Amino acid sequence: MHAVIGRLVAAMNLHDLDAMVALFHPEYDSRQPAHPGRTFVGRQQVRANWRAMFSGIPDFRAELVRSTQDGDLEWCEWAWTGTRSDGQPFDVRGVTLFEVREGLIVAGTLYVEDLERDAGDIESAVERLSGARPGDA
Repeated sequence: MHAVIGRLVAAMNLHDLDAMVALFHPEYDSRQPAHPGRTFVGRQQVRANWRAMFSGIPDFRAELVRSTQDGDLEWCEWAWTGTRSDGQPFDVRGVTLFEVREGLIVAGTLYVEDLERDAGDIESAVERLSGARPGDA
């Protein structure tokens, strides 16, 4: 694991916004392929996003489930949990691909989603995606 990822996890769990933001390149490029409207560039947006996260989820906790490094690319599987300030549970799972150069995260591709507790079984999911139920095909 890149040392920067270890520092990222620590800063997230300490809610240390300055330490966290300092790990990102000033021109950090963030992409979310499943949500293209969420794309942004710049560490200032990282600051704004995580200021809101730490404020809205006072007990936010990040668990790095596993990670692997491929050159400059760090693949990270996450579990983020907590309770929002409105009392609602916060439970997110996903994978990030962070490009790390010279000790900074320069780009990220994020596949991170809310945990669906009542989404149904695999057959229901396939039916929602395809319009056909697996047993009927």
